[in-house]
Amino acid sequence: MSKKQSLTVAEQLREKYHKTEEVTNLKDMLYRSGDIYRNRTAFKKKNKNGEIETVTYEQFKNDVVNLGTSLIDKGFLNRRIAVIGKNSYDWCVSYMAATIVGIVVPIDKELHTDDVINFMNVSQTVCILGDDKNLSSILDNIQKVENPDTEFITFEKNFASVLETGKKSYENGNTKFDDITIDPDELRILLFTSGTTGSAKGVCLSQRNICSNILSIYGIVKVKRSDLFLSILPLHHTYECTIGFLLPIYSGASVAHCEGLRYIAKNMQEYHPSVILCVPLLLENLHKNIVKNMNKTLPEKYRNSNGETPYSSLPFFMKKIVRNKVKNTLGGRLRVFIVGAAAANPNILSDFRDLKLNTLQGYGLTECAPLVAGNTDFFQRDDSAGLPIPNVEYKIDSPNDEGVGEILVKGPNVMLGYYEDEEKTNQTIVDGWFHTGDLGKIDENGYLYITGRCKSVIVTKNGKNIYPEEVEYYLNDNPLISEALVLGIHKENDDETYINAQIYPNIQAITEYLKGSVPTKEEIWKVMSDVVSNVNKKLPNYKHIKSFGVRDKEFEKTTTQKVKRYGDNMKVDK
Repeated sequence: MSKKQSLTVAEQLREKYHKTEEVTNLKDMLYRSGDIYRNRTAFKKKNKNGEIETVTYEQFKNDVVNLGTSLIDKGFLNRRIAVIGKNSYDWCVSYMAATIVGIVVPIDKELHTDDVINFMNVSQTVCILGDDKNLSSILDNIQKVENPDTEFITFEKNFASVLETGKKSYENGNTKFDDITIDPDELRILLFTSGTTGSAKGVCLSQRNICSNILSIYGIVKVKRSDLFLSILPLHHTYECTIGFLLPIYSGASVAHCEGLRYIAKNMQEYHPSVILCVPLLLENLHKNIVKNMNKTLPEKYRNSNGETPYSSLPFFMKKIVRNKVKNTLGGRLRVFIVGAAAANPNILSDFRDLKLNTLQGYGLTECAPLVAGNTDFFQRDDSAGLPIPNVEYKIDSPNDEGVGEILVKGPNVMLGYYEDEEKTNQTIVDGWFHTGDLGKIDENGYLYITGRCKSVIVTKNGKNIYPEEVEYYLNDNPLISEALVLGIHKENDDETYINAQIYPNIQAITEYLKGSVPTKEEIWKVMSDVVSNVNKKLPNYKHIKSFGVRDKEFEKTTTQKVKRYGDNMKVDK
Protein backbone atom coordinates (compact mmCIF):
# COMPACT_ATOMS: atom_id res chain seq x y z
CA MET A 1 0.00 0.00 0.00
CA SER A 2 1.41 3.40 -0.98
CA LYS A 3 1.81 6.16 1.60
CA LYS A 4 -1.00 8.15 -0.06
CA GLN A 5 -3.40 5.18 0.09
CA SER A 6 -2.69 4.67 3.80
CA LEU A 7 -3.54 8.28 4.68
CA THR A 8 -7.08 9.24 5.66
CA VAL A 9 -8.79 11.91 3.53
CA ALA A 10 -8.33 14.41 6.40
CA GLU A 11 -4.58 13.67 6.37
CA GLN A 12 -4.40 13.98 2.57
CA LEU A 13 -6.13 17.36 2.82
CA ARG A 14 -3.33 18.68 5.07
CA GLU A 15 -0.89 18.19 2.20
CA LYS A 16 -3.03 20.24 -0.21
CA TYR A 17 -3.84 23.47 1.67
CA HIS A 18 -3.63 26.71 -0.35
CA LYS A 19 -0.77 28.92 0.86
CA THR A 20 -1.75 31.77 3.18
CA GLU A 21 -0.01 34.87 4.49
CA GLU A 22 -0.23 35.15 8.28
CA VAL A 23 -2.31 37.91 9.90
CA THR A 24 -3.38 37.92 13.55
CA ASN A 25 -5.44 41.11 13.80
CA LEU A 26 -7.89 43.03 11.64
CA LYS A 27 -5.95 46.30 11.69
CA ASP A 28 -2.91 44.65 10.10
CA MET A 29 -5.23 42.90 7.63
CA LEU A 30 -6.87 46.22 6.67
CA TYR A 31 -3.52 47.97 6.14
CA ARG A 32 -2.05 44.97 4.28
CA SER A 33 -5.03 44.73 1.88
CA GLY A 34 -5.19 48.52 1.49
CA ASP A 35 -1.57 48.44 0.37
CA ILE A 36 -1.40 45.24 -1.76
CA TYR A 37 -4.79 45.65 -3.49
CA ARG A 38 -4.79 49.49 -3.40
CA ASN A 39 -6.59 50.19 -6.71
CA ARG A 40 -8.62 47.00 -6.88
CA THR A 41 -12.38 47.03 -6.17
CA ALA A 42 -13.22 46.15 -2.56
CA PHE A 43 -16.95 46.92 -2.73
CA LYS A 44 -19.64 47.57 -5.31
CA LYS A 45 -22.57 49.62 -4.06
CA LYS A 46 -25.44 51.69 -5.36
CA ASN A 47 -25.58 55.47 -5.05
CA LYS A 48 -28.76 57.43 -4.36
CA ASN A 49 -29.70 57.25 -8.05
CA GLY A 50 -29.43 53.46 -8.07
CA GLU A 51 -26.22 53.50 -10.14
CA ILE A 52 -23.49 51.00 -9.22
CA GLU A 53 -20.26 52.55 -7.93
CA THR A 54 -16.98 50.89 -6.99
CA VAL A 55 -14.99 51.48 -3.81
CA THR A 56 -11.27 50.68 -3.98
CA TYR A 57 -9.30 49.03 -1.20
CA GLU A 58 -7.47 52.31 -0.59
CA GLN A 59 -10.79 54.15 -0.23
CA PHE A 60 -12.13 51.50 2.16
CA LYS A 61 -9.00 51.70 4.32
CA ASN A 62 -9.16 55.54 4.34
CA ASP A 63 -12.86 55.51 5.31
CA VAL A 64 -12.11 53.14 8.23
CA VAL A 65 -9.17 55.31 9.36
CA ASN A 66 -11.28 58.49 9.12
CA LEU A 67 -14.21 57.01 11.04
CA GLY A 68 -11.84 55.49 13.60
CA THR A 69 -10.09 58.84 14.09
CA SER A 70 -13.46 60.50 14.70
CA LEU A 71 -14.45 57.82 17.24
CA ILE A 72 -11.15 58.31 19.10
CA ASP A 73 -11.68 62.10 19.12
CA LYS A 74 -15.09 61.46 20.71
CA GLY A 75 -13.38 59.54 23.55
CA PHE A 76 -14.34 56.02 22.48
CA LEU A 77 -10.87 54.41 22.48
CA ASN A 78 -11.14 50.92 24.09
CA ARG A 79 -14.90 51.38 24.64
CA ARG A 80 -17.86 49.27 23.40
CA ILE A 81 -19.30 50.43 20.07
CA ALA A 82 -22.46 48.84 18.64
CA VAL A 83 -23.35 48.44 14.95
CA ILE A 84 -26.87 47.68 13.71
CA GLY A 85 -28.60 47.73 10.34
CA LYS A 86 -29.02 45.99 7.02
CA ASN A 87 -25.97 44.78 5.11
CA SER A 88 -24.22 47.81 3.65
CA TYR A 89 -20.83 49.38 2.94
CA ASP A 90 -21.35 51.77 5.89
CA TRP A 91 -21.97 48.77 8.18
CA CYS A 92 -18.63 47.23 7.07
CA VAL A 93 -16.70 50.49 7.61
CA SER A 94 -18.31 50.85 11.07
CA TYR A 95 -17.55 47.27 12.11
CA MET A 96 -13.90 47.54 11.08
CA ALA A 97 -13.38 50.94 12.74
CA ALA A 98 -15.18 49.86 15.94
CA THR A 99 -13.19 46.62 16.41
CA ILE A 100 -9.89 48.49 15.93
CA VAL A 101 -10.78 51.48 18.15
CA GLY A 102 -12.54 49.42 20.82
CA ILE A 103 -14.87 46.44 21.11
CA VAL A 104 -17.47 46.04 18.38
CA VAL A 105 -20.95 44.87 19.39
CA PRO A 106 -22.82 43.77 16.22
CA ILE A 107 -26.57 43.63 16.91
CA ASP A 108 -29.33 41.88 14.96
CA LYS A 109 -31.49 44.52 13.22
CA GLU A 110 -34.56 42.23 13.49
CA LEU A 111 -34.57 42.21 17.29
CA HIS A 112 -37.26 43.95 19.30
CA THR A 113 -36.11 47.42 20.40
CA ASP A 114 -36.21 46.36 24.07
CA ASP A 115 -33.74 43.53 23.30
CA VAL A 116 -31.44 45.90 21.39
CA ILE A 117 -31.46 48.34 24.34
CA ASN A 118 -30.85 45.45 26.74
CA PHE A 119 -27.75 44.39 24.76
CA MET A 120 -26.55 48.02 24.70
CA ASN A 121 -26.98 48.25 28.47
CA VAL A 122 -25.41 44.87 29.26
CA SER A 123 -22.40 45.56 27.00
CA GLN A 124 -22.05 49.16 28.28
CA THR A 125 -22.18 50.56 24.76
CA VAL A 126 -21.10 54.21 24.49
CA CYS A 127 -21.87 54.66 20.78
CA ILE A 128 -24.13 52.99 18.24
CA LEU A 129 -23.86 53.32 14.46
CA GLY A 130 -26.65 52.11 12.20
CA ASP A 131 -29.69 52.57 9.99
CA ASP A 132 -32.04 55.44 10.82
CA LYS A 133 -34.93 52.97 11.20
CA ASN A 134 -33.18 51.07 14.01
CA LEU A 135 -31.70 54.09 15.75
CA SER A 136 -35.00 56.01 15.67
CA SER A 137 -36.80 53.23 17.51
CA ILE A 138 -34.07 53.24 20.19
CA LEU A 139 -34.32 57.04 20.51
CA ASP A 140 -38.10 56.69 20.93
CA ASN A 141 -37.33 54.59 24.02
CA ILE A 142 -34.30 56.57 25.17
CA GLN A 143 -35.42 56.48 28.81
CA LYS A 144 -34.56 52.74 28.83
CA VAL A 145 -30.96 53.37 27.71
CA GLU A 146 -28.79 53.38 30.85
CA ASN A 147 -25.97 55.54 29.43
CA PRO A 148 -27.52 59.01 28.83
CA ASP A 149 -24.42 60.09 26.86
CA THR A 150 -24.69 57.33 24.25
CA GLU A 151 -23.71 58.71 20.83
CA PHE A 152 -26.02 57.89 17.90
CA ILE A 153 -24.45 57.92 14.42
CA THR A 154 -27.02 57.36 11.68
CA PHE A 155 -25.89 56.11 8.27
CA GLU A 156 -28.47 58.26 6.47
CA LYS A 157 -28.00 61.48 8.49
CA ASN A 158 -24.68 62.18 10.19
CA PHE A 159 -22.35 59.31 9.19
CA ALA A 160 -20.81 61.23 6.25
CA SER A 161 -20.09 64.29 8.41
CA VAL A 162 -18.49 62.12 11.14
CA LEU A 163 -16.22 60.63 8.44
CA GLU A 164 -15.37 64.11 7.13
CA THR A 165 -14.52 65.37 10.63
CA GLY A 166 -12.22 62.39 11.14
CA LYS A 167 -10.58 62.98 7.76
CA LYS A 168 -9.75 66.59 8.65
CA SER A 169 -8.41 65.54 12.06
CA TYR A 170 -6.21 62.85 10.43
CA GLU A 171 -4.93 65.28 7.78
CA ASN A 172 -4.07 67.74 10.56
CA GLY A 173 -1.69 65.19 12.09
CA ASN A 174 -3.90 63.13 14.41
CA THR A 175 -2.36 59.64 13.94
CA LYS A 176 -3.87 58.03 17.03
CA PHE A 177 -5.67 55.44 14.86
CA ASP A 178 -2.41 54.46 13.10
CA ASP A 179 -0.73 54.17 16.50
CA ILE A 180 -3.22 51.64 17.94
CA THR A 181 -1.57 48.35 18.93
CA ILE A 182 -3.96 45.43 19.08
CA ASP A 183 -3.48 42.47 21.38
CA PRO A 184 -4.79 39.66 19.12
CA ASP A 185 -5.94 37.66 22.16
CA GLU A 186 -8.09 40.25 23.96
CA LEU A 187 -11.85 40.75 23.65
CA ARG A 188 -12.59 42.79 20.50
CA ILE A 189 -15.88 41.35 19.22
CA LEU A 190 -18.89 40.86 21.52
CA LEU A 191 -21.80 38.99 19.93
CA PHE A 192 -25.14 38.25 21.48
CA THR A 193 -26.62 35.00 20.23
CA SER A 194 -30.04 33.60 20.97
CA GLY A 195 -28.66 30.13 20.31
CA THR A 196 -31.34 27.46 20.08
CA THR A 197 -32.38 27.74 23.70
CA GLY A 198 -33.89 31.22 23.67
CA SER A 199 -31.51 32.62 26.28
CA ALA A 200 -29.21 35.32 24.93
CA LYS A 201 -25.53 34.69 25.59
CA GLY A 202 -22.68 37.12 24.98
CA VAL A 203 -19.92 35.43 22.98
CA CYS A 204 -16.47 37.01 23.44
CA LEU A 205 -14.19 36.75 20.41
CA SER A 206 -10.66 37.99 19.85
CA GLN A 207 -9.23 39.16 16.55
CA ARG A 208 -6.98 36.07 16.51
CA ASN A 209 -10.16 33.95 16.65
CA ILE A 210 -11.49 35.68 13.51
CA CYS A 211 -8.17 35.91 11.64
CA SER A 212 -7.30 32.26 12.26
CA ASN A 213 -10.66 31.31 10.78
CA ILE A 214 -10.12 33.51 7.71
CA LEU A 215 -6.74 31.84 7.04
CA SER A 216 -8.15 28.35 7.65
CA ILE A 217 -10.99 28.90 5.18
CA TYR A 218 -8.65 30.40 2.56
CA GLY A 219 -6.50 27.27 2.95
CA ILE A 220 -9.29 24.97 1.76
CA VAL A 221 -11.45 27.19 -0.49
CA LYS A 222 -9.52 29.28 -2.98
CA VAL A 223 -10.75 32.86 -3.18
CA LYS A 224 -9.68 34.56 -6.42
CA ARG A 225 -9.02 38.27 -6.72
CA SER A 226 -11.57 38.28 -9.54
CA ASP A 227 -14.29 36.91 -7.20
CA LEU A 228 -17.31 38.96 -6.20
CA PHE A 229 -19.23 37.85 -3.09
CA LEU A 230 -22.95 38.73 -2.99
CA SER A 231 -23.64 39.28 0.71
CA ILE A 232 -27.17 38.06 1.48
CA LEU A 233 -27.18 36.72 5.06
CA PRO A 234 -27.16 39.20 7.98
CA LEU A 235 -23.71 40.64 8.64
CA HIS A 236 -24.14 40.76 12.42
CA HIS A 237 -23.80 36.97 12.30
CA THR A 238 -20.20 35.61 12.32
CA TYR A 239 -20.96 33.26 9.41
CA GLU A 240 -21.59 36.11 6.95
CA CYS A 241 -19.22 38.55 8.64
CA THR A 242 -16.16 36.29 8.66
CA ILE A 243 -16.69 34.43 5.36
CA GLY A 244 -18.75 36.91 3.32
CA PHE A 245 -16.97 40.14 4.32
CA LEU A 246 -13.60 39.68 6.04
CA LEU A 247 -12.41 36.68 3.97
CA PRO A 248 -12.84 38.51 0.62
CA ILE A 249 -11.13 41.63 2.06
CA TYR A 250 -8.14 39.47 3.10
CA SER A 251 -8.14 37.87 -0.37
CA GLY A 252 -8.35 40.95 -2.60
CA ALA A 253 -11.83 40.02 -3.86
CA SER A 254 -14.96 42.24 -3.99
CA VAL A 255 -18.21 42.41 -2.01
CA ALA A 256 -21.67 43.62 -3.04
CA HIS A 257 -24.64 43.71 -0.66
CA CYS A 258 -28.00 42.20 -1.57
CA GLU A 259 -30.84 44.70 -1.10
CA GLY A 260 -33.14 42.11 0.48
CA LEU A 261 -34.39 38.56 -0.10
CA ARG A 262 -36.91 39.66 -2.74
CA TYR A 263 -34.11 41.31 -4.73
CA ILE A 264 -31.75 38.31 -4.93
CA ALA A 265 -32.51 37.50 -8.59
CA LYS A 266 -32.31 41.20 -9.59
CA ASN A 267 -29.04 41.77 -7.68
CA MET A 268 -27.49 38.66 -9.25
CA GLN A 269 -28.11 40.11 -12.70
CA GLU A 270 -26.71 43.51 -11.63
CA TYR A 271 -23.58 42.42 -9.76
CA HIS A 272 -22.74 39.07 -11.46
CA PRO A 273 -21.46 37.35 -8.28
CA SER A 274 -19.09 34.38 -8.36
CA VAL A 275 -19.49 33.35 -4.70
CA ILE A 276 -22.62 33.26 -2.53
CA LEU A 277 -22.97 32.26 1.13
CA CYS A 278 -26.38 30.85 1.86
CA VAL A 279 -28.51 28.75 4.17
CA PRO A 280 -30.18 25.53 2.94
CA LEU A 281 -33.57 27.27 2.63
CA LEU A 282 -32.20 29.74 0.07
CA LEU A 283 -30.51 26.93 -1.85
CA GLU A 284 -33.74 24.90 -1.85
CA ASN A 285 -35.72 27.84 -3.24
CA LEU A 286 -33.19 28.42 -6.02
CA HIS A 287 -33.22 24.70 -6.79
CA LYS A 288 -37.03 24.61 -6.93
CA ASN A 289 -37.10 27.52 -9.40
CA ILE A 290 -34.39 25.97 -11.58
CA VAL A 291 -36.18 22.59 -11.70
CA LYS A 292 -39.53 24.28 -12.36
CA ASN A 293 -38.08 26.28 -15.28
CA MET A 294 -36.36 23.20 -16.69
CA ASN A 295 -39.61 21.24 -16.63
CA LYS A 296 -41.42 24.18 -18.22
CA THR A 297 -38.97 24.93 -21.05
CA LEU A 298 -37.55 21.53 -22.03
CA PRO A 299 -39.19 19.41 -24.78
CA GLU A 300 -41.99 17.33 -23.25
CA LYS A 301 -40.18 13.99 -23.52
CA TYR A 302 -37.46 15.22 -21.14
CA ARG A 303 -39.71 16.72 -18.48
CA ASN A 304 -40.08 15.16 -15.04
CA SER A 305 -43.61 15.17 -13.62
CA ASN A 306 -42.39 14.42 -10.04
CA GLY A 307 -40.97 17.90 -9.62
CA GLU A 308 -37.44 16.45 -9.73
CA THR A 309 -34.64 17.64 -11.98
CA PRO A 310 -34.66 16.09 -15.46
CA TYR A 311 -31.01 17.15 -15.99
CA SER A 312 -29.34 13.74 -15.58
CA SER A 313 -31.49 12.16 -18.33
CA LEU A 314 -30.65 14.86 -20.91
CA PRO A 315 -28.36 14.11 -23.86
CA PHE A 316 -24.84 15.56 -23.60
CA PHE A 317 -25.34 18.48 -26.02
CA MET A 318 -28.49 19.62 -24.15
CA LYS A 319 -26.78 19.47 -20.77
CA LYS A 320 -24.34 22.17 -21.81
CA ILE A 321 -27.16 24.43 -23.07
CA VAL A 322 -29.13 23.95 -19.81
CA ARG A 323 -26.00 24.58 -17.68
CA ASN A 324 -25.31 27.85 -19.48
CA LYS A 325 -28.95 28.91 -19.19
CA VAL A 326 -28.99 28.21 -15.43
CA LYS A 327 -25.69 30.05 -14.96
CA ASN A 328 -27.06 33.07 -16.83
CA THR A 329 -30.11 33.24 -14.56
CA LEU A 330 -27.65 33.44 -11.63
CA GLY A 331 -25.72 36.35 -13.12
CA GLY A 332 -23.40 34.44 -15.47
CA ARG A 333 -20.30 34.15 -13.22
CA LEU A 334 -21.41 32.06 -10.24
CA ARG A 335 -18.92 29.29 -9.43
CA VAL A 336 -19.48 28.38 -5.79
CA PHE A 337 -22.17 28.29 -3.12
CA ILE A 338 -21.00 28.02 0.50
CA VAL A 339 -23.85 26.64 2.57
CA GLY A 340 -24.14 26.48 6.35
CA ALA A 341 -26.26 27.22 9.47
CA ALA A 342 -28.22 23.95 9.05
CA ALA A 343 -27.94 20.64 7.20
CA ALA A 344 -28.56 20.82 3.46
CA ASN A 345 -30.25 18.15 1.35
CA PRO A 346 -27.41 16.10 -0.25
CA ASN A 347 -29.46 15.58 -3.44
CA ILE A 348 -29.73 19.34 -3.96
CA LEU A 349 -25.98 19.79 -3.44
CA SER A 350 -25.35 17.02 -5.96
CA ASP A 351 -27.75 18.58 -8.49
CA PHE A 352 -25.93 21.92 -8.27
CA ARG A 353 -22.56 20.21 -8.73
CA ASP A 354 -23.93 18.46 -11.87
CA LEU A 355 -24.67 21.96 -13.15
CA LYS A 356 -20.96 22.81 -12.57
CA LEU A 357 -21.83 24.95 -9.54
CA ASN A 358 -19.55 23.91 -6.70
CA THR A 359 -21.66 23.71 -3.54
CA LEU A 360 -19.71 23.35 -0.30
CA GLN A 361 -21.42 22.54 2.97
CA GLY A 362 -19.79 23.31 6.31
CA TYR A 363 -20.42 23.34 10.04
CA GLY A 364 -19.71 26.09 12.52
CA LEU A 365 -20.86 28.05 15.55
CA THR A 366 -20.62 31.66 16.67
CA GLU A 367 -18.37 30.46 19.49
CA CYS A 368 -15.89 29.15 16.88
CA ALA A 369 -15.70 32.36 14.80
CA PRO A 370 -17.52 30.39 13.11
CA LEU A 371 -16.18 27.52 10.93
CA VAL A 372 -15.14 24.14 12.36
CA ALA A 373 -15.51 21.76 9.41
CA GLY A 374 -16.11 22.17 5.71
CA ASN A 375 -16.17 20.52 2.33
CA THR A 376 -13.26 21.82 0.29
CA ASP A 377 -11.87 22.48 -3.18
CA PHE A 378 -10.17 19.08 -2.93
CA PHE A 379 -12.63 16.72 -1.21
CA GLN A 380 -16.43 16.78 -0.99
CA ARG A 381 -19.13 14.60 0.52
CA ASP A 382 -22.63 15.95 0.10
CA ASP A 383 -24.05 14.08 3.10
CA SER A 384 -21.32 15.37 5.44
CA ALA A 385 -20.41 18.69 7.08
CA GLY A 386 -16.89 18.10 5.76
CA LEU A 387 -13.39 17.74 7.17
CA PRO A 388 -11.63 19.68 9.95
CA ILE A 389 -10.42 23.07 8.73
CA PRO A 390 -6.67 23.83 9.06
CA ASN A 391 -5.42 24.18 12.69
CA VAL A 392 -8.74 23.00 14.13
CA GLU A 393 -9.42 19.61 15.74
CA TYR A 394 -12.67 17.92 16.64
CA LYS A 395 -13.57 14.72 18.45
CA ILE A 396 -16.65 12.93 19.73
CA ASP A 397 -17.26 12.81 23.48
CA SER A 398 -18.59 9.51 24.92
CA PRO A 399 -19.78 8.04 21.60
CA ASN A 400 -22.63 5.50 21.74
CA ASP A 401 -22.76 2.20 19.81
CA GLU A 402 -23.38 4.11 16.58
CA GLY A 403 -20.40 6.42 17.21
CA VAL A 404 -22.68 9.37 18.03
CA GLY A 405 -21.78 11.76 20.84
CA GLU A 406 -21.25 15.44 21.58
CA ILE A 407 -18.88 17.25 19.18
CA LEU A 408 -15.91 18.85 20.95
CA VAL A 409 -13.70 21.43 19.19
CA LYS A 410 -10.20 22.77 19.84
CA GLY A 411 -8.32 25.46 17.94
CA PRO A 412 -7.33 29.14 17.73
CA ASN A 413 -10.88 29.94 16.57
CA VAL A 414 -12.52 28.92 19.88
CA MET A 415 -13.95 31.93 21.75
CA LEU A 416 -12.47 33.51 24.87
CA GLY A 417 -15.66 32.67 26.76
CA TYR A 418 -19.19 33.85 27.52
CA TYR A 419 -19.53 37.50 28.54
CA GLU A 420 -19.48 37.96 32.32
CA ASP A 421 -20.41 34.29 32.84
CA GLU A 422 -17.39 32.40 34.17
CA GLU A 423 -19.49 29.45 35.32
CA LYS A 424 -21.02 28.87 31.87
CA THR A 425 -17.59 29.35 30.23
CA ASN A 426 -15.97 26.76 32.51
CA GLN A 427 -18.79 24.30 31.83
CA THR A 428 -18.42 24.78 28.08
CA ILE A 429 -14.64 24.97 27.59
CA VAL A 430 -12.96 22.09 29.45
CA ASP A 431 -9.19 21.44 29.05
CA GLY A 432 -9.22 23.64 25.95
CA TRP A 433 -12.03 21.65 24.29
CA PHE A 434 -15.23 23.55 23.45
CA HIS A 435 -18.39 21.50 24.08
CA THR A 436 -20.64 22.45 21.17
CA GLY A 437 -23.94 21.01 22.39
CA ASP A 438 -24.26 19.41 18.95
CA LEU A 439 -24.31 15.67 18.33
CA GLY A 440 -22.37 14.02 15.56
CA LYS A 441 -20.10 11.22 14.45
CA ILE A 442 -16.80 11.04 12.56
CA ASP A 443 -16.06 8.39 9.92
CA GLU A 444 -12.73 6.64 9.33
CA ASN A 445 -11.64 9.42 6.93
CA GLY A 446 -12.30 12.27 9.34
CA TYR A 447 -15.60 13.43 7.79
CA LEU A 448 -18.02 14.93 10.32
CA TYR A 449 -21.74 14.10 10.30
CA ILE A 450 -24.13 16.21 12.38
CA THR A 451 -26.98 14.17 13.86
CA GLY A 452 -28.71 16.72 16.10
CA ARG A 453 -28.51 18.86 19.23
CA CYS A 454 -27.91 17.41 22.67
CA LYS A 455 -30.88 19.29 24.05
CA SER A 456 -33.28 18.29 21.28
CA VAL A 457 -32.66 14.54 21.50
CA ILE A 458 -35.85 12.62 22.21
CA VAL A 459 -35.23 9.65 24.52
CA THR A 460 -37.84 6.88 24.57
CA LYS A 461 -38.78 4.87 27.65
CA ASN A 462 -36.51 1.98 26.64
CA GLY A 463 -33.53 4.31 26.16
CA LYS A 464 -33.66 4.72 22.39
CA ASN A 465 -32.30 8.08 21.16
CA ILE A 466 -34.24 9.81 18.38
CA TYR A 467 -32.73 12.85 16.68
CA PRO A 468 -35.62 15.09 15.53
CA GLU A 469 -33.51 16.43 12.64
CA GLU A 470 -33.38 12.93 11.10
CA VAL A 471 -37.18 12.55 11.03
CA GLU A 472 -37.54 16.19 9.90
CA TYR A 473 -35.21 15.46 6.97
CA TYR A 474 -37.68 12.91 5.56
CA LEU A 475 -40.66 15.23 6.08
CA ASN A 476 -38.93 18.30 4.60
CA ASP A 477 -37.77 16.23 1.64
CA ASN A 478 -41.38 15.99 0.47
CA PRO A 479 -42.36 18.93 -1.81
CA LEU A 480 -45.88 18.97 -0.28
CA ILE A 481 -44.38 20.15 3.03
CA SER A 482 -42.87 23.62 3.46
CA GLU A 483 -41.45 23.06 6.96
CA ALA A 484 -41.70 20.54 9.76
CA LEU A 485 -40.65 20.39 13.40
CA VAL A 486 -40.48 17.10 15.29
CA LEU A 487 -41.10 16.94 19.07
CA GLY A 488 -41.28 14.34 21.81
CA ILE A 489 -44.62 14.40 23.67
CA HIS A 490 -46.18 12.54 26.60
CA LYS A 491 -49.74 11.31 26.80
CA GLU A 492 -51.79 11.52 29.99
CA ASN A 493 -50.98 8.74 32.50
CA ASP A 494 -48.25 7.38 30.22
CA ASP A 495 -44.54 7.91 30.75
CA GLU A 496 -43.58 6.83 27.22
CA THR A 497 -42.34 9.53 24.81
CA TYR A 498 -44.10 9.72 21.45
CA ILE A 499 -43.02 11.43 18.25
CA ASN A 500 -45.20 14.34 17.15
CA ALA A 501 -44.68 16.32 13.94
CA GLN A 502 -45.81 19.92 13.54
CA ILE A 503 -46.21 20.54 9.80
CA TYR A 504 -46.54 23.71 7.75
CA PRO A 505 -47.88 22.50 4.37
CA ASN A 506 -46.92 23.82 0.94
CA ILE A 507 -50.40 24.90 -0.22
CA GLN A 508 -49.27 25.73 -3.76
CA ALA A 509 -47.73 22.28 -4.22
CA ILE A 510 -50.82 20.59 -2.72
CA THR A 511 -53.06 22.59 -5.09
CA GLU A 512 -51.02 21.34 -8.07
CA TYR A 513 -51.02 17.81 -6.61
CA LEU A 514 -54.84 17.93 -6.39
CA LYS A 515 -54.98 19.07 -10.04
CA GLY A 516 -55.71 22.73 -9.45
CA SER A 517 -58.49 22.84 -6.84
CA VAL A 518 -57.86 24.92 -3.71
CA PRO A 519 -57.60 22.31 -0.94
CA THR A 520 -60.00 22.23 2.00
CA LYS A 521 -58.72 21.65 5.55
CA GLU A 522 -59.88 18.03 5.32
CA GLU A 523 -58.00 17.51 2.04
CA ILE A 524 -54.81 19.05 3.45
CA TRP A 525 -55.10 16.76 6.48
CA LYS A 526 -55.58 13.69 4.25
CA VAL A 527 -52.56 14.61 2.06
CA MET A 528 -50.36 15.21 5.14
CA SER A 529 -51.56 11.92 6.64
CA ASP A 530 -50.39 10.11 3.49
CA VAL A 531 -47.02 11.90 3.62
CA VAL A 532 -46.52 10.96 7.30
CA SER A 533 -47.48 7.37 6.52
CA ASN A 534 -44.88 7.23 3.72
CA VAL A 535 -42.20 8.75 5.98
CA ASN A 536 -42.95 6.16 8.67
CA LYS A 537 -42.30 3.38 6.12
CA LYS A 538 -38.70 4.67 5.84
CA LEU A 539 -38.10 4.69 9.61
CA PRO A 540 -37.74 1.98 12.27
CA ASN A 541 -40.81 1.52 14.46
CA TYR A 542 -39.47 3.41 17.48
CA LYS A 543 -38.96 6.53 15.29
CA HIS A 544 -42.48 6.49 13.82
CA ILE A 545 -44.52 9.70 13.91
CA LYS A 546 -47.48 8.85 16.14
CA SER A 547 -49.36 12.15 15.75
CA PHE A 548 -49.10 15.36 13.80
CA GLY A 549 -50.54 18.86 13.65
CA VAL A 550 -51.03 21.07 10.59
CA ARG A 551 -50.05 24.71 11.07
CA ASP A 552 -51.54 27.63 9.15
CA LYS A 553 -48.45 29.85 9.48
CA GLU A 554 -44.67 29.49 9.17
CA PHE A 555 -42.50 28.59 12.14
CA GLU A 556 -40.60 31.36 13.90
CA LYS A 557 -36.97 31.40 12.75
CA THR A 558 -33.62 32.81 13.77
CA THR A 559 -31.97 35.35 11.43
CA THR A 560 -30.06 32.51 9.75
CA GLN A 561 -33.42 30.88 8.98
CA LYS A 562 -33.13 28.05 11.50
CA VAL A 563 -36.48 26.99 12.94
CA LYS A 564 -36.42 27.94 16.65
CA ARG A 565 -36.69 25.01 19.04
CA TYR A 566 -38.36 27.10 21.72
CA GLY A 567 -41.31 29.45 22.24
CA ASP A 568 -44.52 29.17 20.22
CA ASN A 569 -42.93 26.67 17.82
CA MET A 570 -42.98 24.06 20.59
CA LYS A 571 -46.75 24.27 21.14
CA VAL A 572 -48.26 20.94 20.13
CA ASP A 573 -51.28 20.82 17.86
CA LYS A 574 -52.41 17.18 17.68
